[in-house]
Amino acid sequence: MTWLADHWVVLLLLAAYGAMLVRHAWEGARGTRGVADYYVGGRRMGGIALGLSFFATYSSTNSFVGFAGQSYAYGAPWLLLAPMIVVFCVLAWTVIAPRLRTVTQELGSLTIPDFIGFRFDSRAARVLAAAIVLFSSFFYLTAVFKGAGTTLAAFLDVGYQPAVWIFFAIVMAYTAVGGFISVVKTDAVQGVIMIAAALLLFGGTVSAAGGIGALGAVSRMDASRHLFTWDAAMPFPVLLGVLISGTIKLVVEPRQLSRFYALRDARAVRHGAWIATLSFLAVYALLVPIGLYARVIYPDGVPNTDAIVPMLLTRPDIFHPAVSAFMLVALVAAAMSSVDSVLLVMAATFHRDLVALVRPARTDRAAVRATAAYVALFALVTTLIALNPPGEIVTLTSFSGSLYAGCFLPVLLFGLYSRRGDGRAAIASMAAGLFALLAWKPFGPAAVHEVFPAMAVSLTAYLLSAAAARRDATSPRSTPSAPAPSSRSW
Repeated sequence: MTWLADHWVVLLLLAAYGAMLVRHAWEGARGTRGVADYYVGGRRMGGIALGLSFFATYSSTNSFVGFAGQSYAYGAPWLLLAPMIVVFCVLAWTVIAPRLRTVTQELGSLTIPDFIGFRFDSRAARVLAAAIVLFSSFFYLTAVFKGAGTTLAAFLDVGYQPAVWIFFAIVMAYTAVGGFISVVKTDAVQGVIMIAAALLLFGGTVSAAGGIGALGAVSRMDASRHLFTWDAAMPFPVLLGVLISGTIKLVVEPRQLSRFYALRDARAVRHGAWIATLSFLAVYALLVPIGLYARVIYPDGVPNTDAIVPMLLTRPDIFHPAVSAFMLVALVAAAMSSVDSVLLVMAATFHRDLVALVRPARTDRAAVRATAAYVALFALVTTLIALNPPGEIVTLTSFSGSLYAGCFLPVLLFGLYSRRGDGRAAIASMAAGLFALLAWKPFGPAAVHEVFPAMAVSLTAYLLSAAAARRDATSPRSTPSAPAPSSRSW
């Protein structure tokens, strides 16, 4: 009874939030009539909802727990995260979204791996892309599960592992039942909640630190003066790599790009671009300084930067219990807005781009049921990994972003805007980027972040392979290849 008395406000808000999830799951299930509905909302959704979903999908507990506290250790250079997110958001909506929306519709594509496979007329490229999506997604999901588990454990006074299981049960259920429609409806609400949460978190933290000008005091403290130099925690080129790998995902990550598949028309693209960009600008300008202000509140150190926000929110002298309860719901919402999208992308990729190539589903209904089962499976596997996570949130998130940037960026851009290159070029690019990324960490110089050589090697491999294929095609001794099927060319 004492536990209920202490946590009734949190439980009440979580119950109300759960009721919303149930409603959206029901609406998603009712609106799903086939695979295209379950995967990409039938390509008929508006820009406002998808713009909020694009923002909310990126802004998980990685942002509110990991990114917000990281400036405690990384210092003022970490503030560059906010403008970089805005830049990559604009690039995603102006360079990628319009073309991806039209090309994938022409090709009949529903996932990024099948887009690569159809565009380059290569089953092998499609399978490799699917494997990269699954591999990278586990790292990102583990980071989000860790953030959600840490937050729930702090607010509900339960152990970390039970908190992770609670999170698993909630997010798995509504994602599996409602599919993409449910995910976007929920994300739109979560996006609004997160904007309010960022305002509250920034206001409470700055007030507790002594006001906006408290950063001046931090810059004069002996223990934190170094945080206001370019090489505050590491060589700046390495930090720049961390920032790029964490933000370039807006341009290359399948969970973000899936929103562009669902856009109804060009007008929806414009609306989505404005909504997403303004949301990112407002929220991240408030989040990234939190760790620096926490230097005033916790001058003697913290267990780790991931613990800063949960520590702040559980202090009644900084946040009223009702505000803290709302913030918990916001952080859970932030986690779910990312996890649901990643789970759906993983399940769709596994079924459509791996399983169905060997054993196609007989009907759309069977395909939807199979994908829902894979949602549950991948949520369970990630939960088991997250019980003993292998690293900090920012580290896991950065590695996931580096994988996508190194493997997909050249293939995606050339696939959308050039006819140059074939399946061999796509495979060479993805494989070279993956190899460079994995090899750079143990063997490359520590002063350069692995995302830069991975992207350079991936691009070089694509261009060299595409040039070789072009020479072969124009050689007098070569045999003309058969044209790609008309249903897969454009």
